[in-house]
Parts: sequence; structure tokens; C-alpha cells
Amino acid sequence: MNNSLKKILIKTRRQIFSENIGNNSSLLKGEGYDFLELKEYEYGEDIKNIDWVISAKFKKPYVKVFHAQRELNISIVPILTGSVHFGTKKFKQELITEISSILGYSCIKQSDPFTSFIANENVNLCTKKSKRHFAVNKMAEEIFNYNSVGKQQDFKKITEELLLKIKKKSTIFLIGDFFDIKNLDLKVLSKKHEIVIIMVRDRFEEKPEALGNVNLVDPTTNYNFDGNLNSSLIKKYEQEVKENDHLFFEHLQKCAIKSIKIYTHEEPLVKLLRLMQ
Repeated sequence: MNNSLKKILIKTRRQIFSENIGNNSSLLKGEGYDFLELKEYEYGEDIKNIDWVISAKFKKPYVKVFHAQRELNISIVPILTGSVHFGTKKFKQELITEISSILGYSCIKQSDPFTSFIANENVNLCTKKSKRHFAVNKMAEEIFNYNSVGKQQDFKKITEELLLKIKKKSTIFLIGDFFDIKNLDLKVLSKKHEIVIIMVRDRFEEKPEALGNVNLVDPTTNYNFDGNLNSSLIKKYEQEVKENDHLFFEHLQKCAIKSIKIYTHEEPLVKLLRLMQ
């Protein structure tokens, strides 16, 4: 196993299972415990379960009784195209591996099964439904070592295939850089499942510097740019990115989809905790 990948797995496992962050590290919030009935409080029961409204009404303490906790169905779906093969601090693909590992370990900590897929032109199963550490290791290895160069995204096909492949109501984490979202439509998918968008970007992609004469290769299309990266060209590019992102976040708002943006120089766990609060 690659040393960088080992470091990611050790770091993310420690972050999630560390006693220092305790239960506040929970990233996956679902319906939790299923309420069953109220009964009179008995000595030794957890006072957190006391229903204070009912207790005040009957002038004696009553506690809520619950069924066993329901499992959440989690699907982790990194969108790996050529554009994730880029980064100034670290490659976006490496950050996506780290985010996916955090989500995987969070599932294990809460005893929730997770499935993972890799998406671009198609959606391919990465790991089957599991609650085991081995599944996180396998998923992280597949994502980290995936050859994304030359791969393009087909959002129409991605949403169609996810609808077919994920039968039960699930929480789906879509992780990618979400450039060129013209044919993205999450309306139908978001009606059946809870969608969470994690946008991964590098600062340079949104605020590039004028570098003068450069030779650049687009890792998605293999297009070779040999020219002057001047302020005029940058201004035009920045406007295109802003328009793309405006349309994207407007669409997410209409579909009531949660989202967050994480840059390659940022610590992902802090932002993920903020997203899922």
C-alpha cells in the first residue's frame, strides 16, 4: 500500500475513533431511535430521556422508550474525472480519498453499513455494503489509485445509474469538483434519496495567477494549451467558473440539497462536521 494512502487511513481512523472528539464527531445523522411509548421514570434510567412537558403535566417524571436504532443506508460516490488529477497543495483525488475515508469510518463507528461507487462516464461498484474496516481500506485504495486522467463525467448517466443501483432510501454523498454541470439534474434522485454534495476544489482553479507563457495539459480532454496566461484570459475564465457555480448552487437550493466546499489546503473533518450539524 502507498505510504501517502497509509497516512490518510491512519489519520482519518484516529480522527473518527479518537476519544477527544467523542460523539460530537458523528457525521451521519438519520432518524435515530424509533419512539415507542412513555412510561414512569424508574431510578437509574437515563435522565436525558425524560419528557419534561409530559412530566410537568402529570407532576411526576416520565421517560421516552425507544425501539433499537435503525440503520442508515449510506452510499459514498466520488466522481473521478481527469480534473481531479490536479492540486497545488495536494491533488484533489487525494483529498477525495481522505473525505471518503472519514465518511466510511463514521459509518463503522455508528454501526451503519455503507456502499461505495466510482462515477464518471458510468457508475461502477467500488465496495459492497459493509460495516467492516476492510471495506474502508479497499475503498480508499481504489479511489487513491484510480486512473482518472482522460475520464469525463456524464451527470445524466450518473443520476440514472444511481437510481437503478441504489434501491433502498439512502443518504448519498456525491464528491467531486462539479465543473461543467450543464446536464446535471438531481431533482428525481433527491426525491428518492437524501443527497449531500461535497465540492472539492483547489484555490488556483478559482483564482489563478497570471503566469505568462505556459504549456498546460487538460487532464480530462488531454487538450494542450501553449500560450500566454494573462489577466484578460484569467478574467474570462473566472467569470465562466462563477456562472457555473451560480447555476449549480441555485439548482441545489431548488432541490433542498445540503452542500459544502472543501479546498485542497483545508482540513476536511472540520468542514464535514459543520455540514452535518
